[in-house]
Amino acid sequence: MADLKLIALDDEDLSILSAHLQDAVVRVGDISYEPRAQRLALLANRFDWSALAQRRPSLPYKRCRSGIRFERVSAVRSLNIDRADKDAVLSLLAITFAPSDAPSGTVTLHCSGDKAIELDVECIEAELRDLGAVWATPKKPQHPATDG
Repeated sequence: MADLKLIALDDEDLSILSAHLQDAVVRVGDISYEPRAQRLALLANRFDWSALAQRRPSLPYKRCRSGIRFERVSAVRSLNIDRADKDAVLSLLAITFAPSDAPSGTVTLHCSGDKAIELDVECIEAELRDLGAVWATPKKPQHPATDG
């Protein structure tokens, strides 16, 4: 599994980051907002969806440790997330952008269980970087609406 390094500077780029981060798991304690630096950073265990095409049935699925950062963040809101519970785990479903006064808007990290993190941003500036740790996992994330 080659290390993934992606930058998002517009809505289309962000949708690519979103696809690679679908079903990533994030511990609440691994999310950090730095107001002075206008940065939100988090660590996630990313499921490697891109490897499925080459995967043989006898091989395990893979996850890797990834760092994600969003720059130019002026405010952060969490919806239905207990920020005091640092060991709580969020399952990331998608990342979207809703423009307000272009290029500013709101980036939303949608998580399972009607949970979300909203970021007010001056513009889209995000990075996904794999950190090298890769491990086997026996389970592929399931989506009842699409997996039948």
